[in-house]
Amino acid sequence: MATIPRQDALDEYRREEGISLEEQVEFATNPEPRCACVLLLDTSASMGGRPIAALNEGLRAFAADIGTDTLASRRVEVAIVTFGQGGAQAVQGFLSAGQFVAPTLTAGGSTPMGAGINQALDMVENRKRDYRANGVAYYRPWVFLITDGEPTDPWSDAATRVAEAEEANGLAFFAVGVEGANMDVLRQISVREPMKLDGLKFTELFVWLSQSQRRVSASRVGEQAALPPPSGWASV
Repeated sequence: MATIPRQDALDEYRREEGISLEEQVEFATNPEPRCACVLLLDTSASMGGRPIAALNEGLRAFAADIGTDTLASRRVEVAIVTFGQGGAQAVQGFLSAGQFVAPTLTAGGSTPMGAGINQALDMVENRKRDYRANGVAYYRPWVFLITDGEPTDPWSDAATRVAEAEEANGLAFFAVGVEGANMDVLRQISVREPMKLDGLKFTELFVWLSQSQRRVSASRVGEQAALPPPSGWASV
C-alpha cells in the first residue's frame, strides 16, 4: 500500500504535476482505493472474422458482470489498449468499472505488441502517479494481454520492463494466447506462465477476469486475493 502524503505535500505535488481540478474532483467524489486494469488487446488482421466478434462479445460480458458489483464498480478502473492497424492505440483511458461501456473493436494490420505493451505500462505508471498525487490508495495494477499471434515489432525492451515491474511488485502482468499465438514468445514476455484460450471462449475468459477483479477489489490493499480457477476457458 502506498503511503498517503500530508495535505500540504499533496497540494504542492498537484501544482508541480499539473493535476487538473477535474481529476481532484473525481477522486474527492470517489475516495475508494483503486485497482487499475489495462486490457491489452490484439486487433491485428488475423483476429478478423469470428475471433474479433467473440472478443467484442467477451468485452460486453465483462462490462455486464463487473457492473453488477457495487464495490468493484467504484474501485476497479478499466482502460483499453489495442495493437493492430494504426499501431498501438489507447482506445479508452481509465474509467471506473461502473462507467465502462464495451467498445466495438475491428481487426486489421500487423501485430505491434511491443509498442502495445510499452503503452500499457506507461498508462499504468501515469495512473499510479495520479493516485499518489490525490492521496488515493491502490491495489497492484493489472495488465491483461490477449493475442493470437506474435510481435511484428521489437519487444525485448518491453519484456524487460514487464519483468522489472513485476519484480518491484508494481503490477501483475497476465498473458492469454488465442489459437495461433506464439506461446514461446509469450513466456519470454510474461513472468507468469501464459494461459491458452480454449477455442474462442472469450465470454468465459472475461467473466473470469471480472470475477478476479471483484475479488481483488473486495480485499485489503496489499493483500494477496485468491483468484478463481481458470476453468471453462483455459486449454490444458
